[in-house]
Amino acid sequence: MERKKIVSPINLREDRLPPGQHWINYPIVYDIVERLPKFDIERYRFEVWGEVENPIELSYEEVLNLPSVELVADFHCVTRWSVRDVQWEGVPTSEIIKLVKPKPEAGYVFVYCLEGYTTNMPIEYFSKEDSILAYKMFGETIPQEHGYPLRLVVPQLYAWKSAKYVWGIEFRREDKPGYWEERGYHMVGEPWREQRYWGD
Repeated sequence: MERKKIVSPINLREDRLPPGQHWINYPIVYDIVERLPKFDIERYRFEVWGEVENPIELSYEEVLNLPSVELVADFHCVTRWSVRDVQWEGVPTSEIIKLVKPKPEAGYVFVYCLEGYTTNMPIEYFSKEDSILAYKMFGETIPQEHGYPLRLVVPQLYAWKSAKYVWGIEFRREDKPGYWEERGYHMVGEPWREQRYWGD
């Protein structure tokens, strides 16, 4: 079966480059730790829990066997650079939603990563057609510095929401600040609204 290909709606906007941004050729790597997390992929588990009817725990191979898409999406960093047409491959977040069946009161997701990073977002952004759990980047397995084994890619928000090294997603009734949100970054982070920091 041919894999579905998606071009993010943000690439088709007339104002494709958000305010305050400039184009560069390739994403810059940022991390909150000096050394990338070490883990055994055979023991790695992707978990989803919280306000859902059906919590799940999947091995990496089980994630790879879920329905997947190819996504082309611009990538916008809060530090004011953007990259055109980054190519990803992975599991649409809509497939995760089908599996776990969020309860009506689930309004937010909170993302957990292997090196201790966390981030949050309203469920509406997690659910977008161009939001995916990516395991490939530019046709190859994602390099570890860009998020192996799984990177949550949410093109319609600034890139700090596209968390690397994801192992867990919690569906929540109430919003909760993650790593950068606790340090003053915006709770949503929409590039075209320039929601960079609290108060924007």
